[in-house]
Parts: sequence; structure tokens; C-alpha cells
Amino acid sequence: MCPRFGAGIFVLGGSNEMLIRPATTADFDALRAIELAAFETLRAADAVSGVPSASSDRQLQRYLDHGLLEVACNHSGDAIGFCGGYIAEHLLHIGEMDVHPNSQRQGVGRALLTASLDKARAQKLDGATLTTDRFAPFYAIMGFRPLADDELPARLRELLAEEAKIGLDPARRVAMMLRF
Repeated sequence: MCPRFGAGIFVLGGSNEMLIRPATTADFDALRAIELAAFETLRAADAVSGVPSASSDRQLQRYLDHGLLEVACNHSGDAIGFCGGYIAEHLLHIGEMDVHPNSQRQGVGRALLTASLDKARAQKLDGATLTTDRFAPFYAIMGFRPLADDELPARLRELLAEEAKIGLDPARRVAMMLRF
């Protein structure tokens, strides 16, 4: 449960009030549930296939250790989305971002990504990277641009290869970057 009032960023937009706050280890189960629910939305869009999987404690702890794991909570205090990342090559790397299907298309993802990018800017990082489905417009709308093969640093090349090994279609995957 997210506190109704407390530390965090309140985002108001019509009836879509939410709190974005740093996650804790107590949130891990809720974050995984959101990730698994969001997987089915991605499956319906043909963006993923195979057996649903969610971030491990180790992955979530990595984001937490970097101070880059944010959770969005609705007006009832329920976790409805999260964004986790880590710092690599003086860039924020968004490792995972998911919004529960019941809360999608309500500004939750935009608010989470904005909060994470604001943290990266405050840390004087050079920008942000991520990997995603090449047919999903969200990150391009947020200012990210696809990287050509000759622009890919080794770490992003390796991430794309790892994603292919776990069943994500390499023809649909792309690495993207946003420079500050």
C-alpha cells in the first residue's frame, strides 16, 4: 500500500490523482503483479510472447540500490505502476517500466518516466537509454530516439541479445536514447 499522504510527488490531472514515491522492498510483490498484468497487455499487442515473467528480487534491488525505483499509487493507495532503472555509462538505463492495465492511458507511465528522468537530470547524468518494442510510440513521444546498429554501445547490444534469448522477438526490439 502507498501512503495517502507523505513523501513523494503528487500528480493531479482531472480525476487521476496519484502519488509517485520511491519504492521499498515491501513493494516488490506488488510491482511483480503489475508487471505480470502488463505482460498480458503487451501480448495482446503482439509485442511479447511466451511465458510471462517478472523482475526478480535481485533486479528490483539493483534499481533500489541506485535510488531509481519509483512506484505510482492511486487515490486508494494501491500501487498501479512502477519504473526502475540503474546508472550505466553516465546514463540512466530504464530497465523496467509497467503500468497495470486498469490504469493505462491515464498518464501514469508519463508521470513515472518524467519522475525518473528528473532524478537523472538532478544527478547530472547525460541522458537515458532503454530497450522496447519498436512499434510502441510512447518513448518516441517522450523524446527518445531509436539507435541505429552502429550507434549501439556493447551493453545495449548485449541487452537486446538477452531479450531474444528469453523469447522477445528481435525484429520487434529496439534500443532508444534520450540526451539531456
